[in-house]
Amino acid sequence: MKPSLLILIPLNDDSRAHIAASFDIHYAPTHEARVQFIATQGAAIRAVLTNGTTGLAAAEMDAMPQLEFVSALGAGYENIAMSHAKARGIVLANGAGTNDDCVADHAMALLLAVVRDVPQRDRATREGIWRDVLPMRPSVSGKRLGVVGLGNIGQKVARRAAGFDIESAYHNRKPRDGVALRYFGTLHDLARWSDYLVVATPGGPGTQHLIDQAVLEALGPKGFLVNVSRGSVVDTAALARALENGTIAGAGLDVYESEPQPPQSLLHLKNVVLTPHVAGTSPEAITASVDNFIANATRHFAGEEVLTPI
Repeated sequence: MKPSLLILIPLNDDSRAHIAASFDIHYAPTHEARVQFIATQGAAIRAVLTNGTTGLAAAEMDAMPQLEFVSALGAGYENIAMSHAKARGIVLANGAGTNDDCVADHAMALLLAVVRDVPQRDRATREGIWRDVLPMRPSVSGKRLGVVGLGNIGQKVARRAAGFDIESAYHNRKPRDGVALRYFGTLHDLARWSDYLVVATPGGPGTQHLIDQAVLEALGPKGFLVNVSRGSVVDTAALARALENGTIAGAGLDVYESEPQPPQSLLHLKNVVLTPHVAGTSPEAITASVDNFIANATRHFAGEEVLTPI
């Protein structure tokens, strides 16, 4: 008999069919479906597939007494009740490494788009406006890039930046062993050094509003911010003021505090490029994430250790 699996996030038909070959799946990708299913059929569920944004609350875990395995599809897991799960002996896994390349690609795309003002140039071209009346934009190459959170994604951003002759440095809670990049002990010092600041740190209470007014002021009027981590890491109100007042030159954001609603205070600004939390999604990344989940879940129910534990 296949283990019963509750999927709480949107997945395409192919992905669900792939998972269904090994698990008895129940699909509840909306809040309403989730609440109803857990209340009426949660007692039979042995595994849950979610993500960091959607999460899984302690009360929901308690409504599933047979639950023994919870996985985030991607790397993030900030809204999963970790301590409660571990106290119950629930095995936790994530999709670490499955979409790193996609996120790093998107971070560079946002950086290029906002520094070179691609969206506004596209609009101008469609309106018949020629380059002579448009202000010149700075080059991307030959600058300094600060990475906030030098995990797998941060390292891959720095590697891509090197191809543009960009010097990279980073800030973590502590230096990483075996990393040749320059380390800054404070975020403010990194921001002052940087022309570009790319945020790739995990979300959660420990990084809430890590990018605040003081960091933006340190980045300065020629600096650009890119966030591909979690919306909670950036103080949206402070960022809106900084973009309006010229405290920084621009920003490229894939994530927002208001998700899934767009950040209303930023929509009127021309020096920000926005995408709807898609940095980690591509056919290749989703396939890798689903394959990783199946491998982890299969190993767990076979009595083996998972490949990417939290």
